[in-house]
Amino acid sequence: MKYLQLENEAVQGEAECASDALRPKQAEEARLAQLEAELAALPAAAPLAQRLTLRNDIGYILLDLERRDDAWQLGHDCFGQALGARLWEQAVQACDIIYQSERDDGIKALAHGIWLAVTYPIDPELSVLMLKHLVEETPPKADAAAIPAATAAYLVELRATGKQREDLKFFTAGMLAEVAKKHSEVVDNKDIFDFWVERLELNDPAKFLPRLGKLLDVLVPDAWWYDRDALRNELPAD
Repeated sequence: MKYLQLENEAVQGEAECASDALRPKQAEEARLAQLEAELAALPAAAPLAQRLTLRNDIGYILLDLERRDDAWQLGHDCFGQALGARLWEQAVQACDIIYQSERDDGIKALAHGIWLAVTYPIDPELSVLMLKHLVEETPPKADAAAIPAATAAYLVELRATGKQREDLKFFTAGMLAEVAKKHSEVVDNKDIFDFWVERLELNDPAKFLPRLGKLLDVLVPDAWWYDRDALRNELPAD
């Protein structure tokens, strides 16, 4: 799994900086140079999606190299271009980069990325990653953490297929169980867990998706970076 594997490697690097789990800085810098060369070699007529995907890949490496200011600036630039071109996956990648840059607008970027990741059928793994970030940002003992966790599981059921579906179902089930245990002190008992799911209405997307929207509104107390109503109006009719 591309996105979740990258995050796990980053966590390993923080926890075991002296171990073989951390890729050498020299290798990251070589990969960065390679991607920058690929970007420079793209013909002027290359699709914007290809260009932005390369730039976002560069952004993730900048994060690995702890060049957060550069990553933040790149993320904002890519987000603006992707939004204008309606390239939703690249826009969410850019929001993730802004969030992981740990600047003042990081939580706001996370909310924007989650709204797009839920609204549009992008790579389910990227959607799960964004929702996982929100779970981790939720204070301990807060039932609100269950909302992004349940949404992640729902999106996997809705959009993932094949091996990715199997992997993500396992991952999101574990994430929801961890939320139940950590945030609501639900013991490892299926009956109690099922009761918790029903009590919080986590088995009904018509209930938890609007709650996710309200949670995102809390994270963006001022103006959004895009007009959500206008984007909704562009969606194809059911």
